[in-house]
Amino acid sequence: MSLIYQYPDLIPGRLIKRYKRFLADIELVTGEVITAHCPNTGPMTGICVTDSLVQVSKSNNPKRKLAYTWEMIQLGSTWLELIPLCLTV
Repeated sequence: MSLIYQYPDLIPGRLIKRYKRFLADIELVTGEVITAHCPNTGPMTGICVTDSLVQVSKSNNPKRKLAYTWEMIQLGSTWLELIPLCLTV
């Protein structure tokens, strides 16, 4: 059993806005604007800064409503994970 989260391939972009707790509009480096799932349902006060660099992953699962998941955001020189991990031993 691995306790380290394995990120899928990440795609860089910039945060446009986060809304409705679970959604974020992000402009990818290609210029495409996508809506990504935000796995962190908390308020993220001080973290959701417009135009911050972000990393998203893309799922090929056709059953998902949103193909992209917002994985990380950069604040200053630090990358913060958005995946809320809960470990029970």
